[in-house]
Amino acid sequence: MPFIQALENFLIHLYLSEGLSANTRSAYKTDLKQFAVYLGGLENQAWLSLGREDLQLFLTTLQQQKRSDRSMARMMSSLKRFYGFALEQAWLSINPCDLIKSPRVTAAIPNVLSEQSILDLINAPDTQTDLGLRDRAILELMYATGLRVSEVVNLPLTQMNLSAGLVMVTGKGNKERIVPLGEHATDWLSRYLRYSRPNLTGEKWVETLFVSRIGRSMTRQTLWHRIHNLAQIAGITGKLSPHGLRHAFATHLINHGADLRTVQLLLGHSDLSTTQIYTHVAKERLKNLHQQHHPRG
Repeated sequence: MPFIQALENFLIHLYLSEGLSANTRSAYKTDLKQFAVYLGGLENQAWLSLGREDLQLFLTTLQQQKRSDRSMARMMSSLKRFYGFALEQAWLSINPCDLIKSPRVTAAIPNVLSEQSILDLINAPDTQTDLGLRDRAILELMYATGLRVSEVVNLPLTQMNLSAGLVMVTGKGNKERIVPLGEHATDWLSRYLRYSRPNLTGEKWVETLFVSRIGRSMTRQTLWHRIHNLAQIAGITGKLSPHGLRHAFATHLINHGADLRTVQLLLGHSDLSTTQIYTHVAKERLKNLHQQHHPRG
């Protein structure tokens, strides 16, 4: 079987059986295409007869190209999942990935905006305009709920329950979670829905909660571009990632006493270890405050 055929079947499986997002499937596709190039192209059938030593040689080649541990770990994950699927389909009898260990990757501690910087960012939009009111509602929602950028742009209007102050979010792997909005987010979302959104959509029905200036669903790129511009208006000079508000949401909750399990549920993390990175952020902040303000810090 040519590699390209196996890859297509694998990607279909990830979509239909596991419900993985387009971005995640694209990452697998990129890694596995690189592997195919190493073997001689997408039409090769050498992948069916590779042994553990062959895969180890491929990984060594990547290391020689100065690939990071994180990149190496992702490639190894892609190969293990692909060959595991091939084994289930009985395309081969032995998984060459067995006994190959992925490199340990230390989770990077994210840069987190201070509470004052978040307030400056939230106050940056001109709420006298339709787009400014929309942007304020977006920022309030993201900081109140910790939603991912992709979850915000894909959020259906029908999954908002402002009277109850709740939003139902469909996250990674189509897992649903219910997150409280809080008074501020509920108030600004109500204003957006009453005054701004009807002007932006006109007579059109748009499924998503947030819409662009021409009344269509927003893209991740558009949303990130707006947040980046507003950060400049707010005078935020530090590095701001697309997940900046999500990181701030989690870290500020922990700083104010929230337990890790609650933050895990709100963020939609399947594994508590993923959430634990925010305890490190909080500890670093406490250490810095101690050094700054204690007479013997």
